[in-house]
Amino acid sequence: MNEGDVVITPLPQTDGKIKNRPAIVLREMPPYSDVLVCGISTQLHQIALGFDELIQRDDDDFASSGIIRDSVIRLGYLSVLPRKNIIGSIGAISPERYKRLLHRLSAYLIKNAK
Repeated sequence: MNEGDVVITPLPQTDGKIKNRPAIVLREMPPYSDVLVCGISTQLHQIALGFDELIQRDDDDFASSGIIRDSVIRLGYLSVLPRKNIIGSIGAISPERYKRLLHRLSAYLIKNAK
């Protein structure tokens, strides 16, 4: 499993239930090699414009992602998980998209730091 991989993992839902969901591995976290992931949703209406990112069928990396429907990569839907919780990898996003997501998330965190 690598950063930028699309994985299937149990993620908490807003109703408190845990469901297996697709997510993108953003970064390995110290000291135990847990992984920071952001969830992916097919609920396109949930997009936070200017923050989240759509991945659509006509995108260059859609087929390699393993995602089967147009989806929202939700940068606000973050979890840190032990590697053992990752069920498996279904694909990967492009290095360009991966870097864009990291830059967008870090810029948001820095911009709004007090």
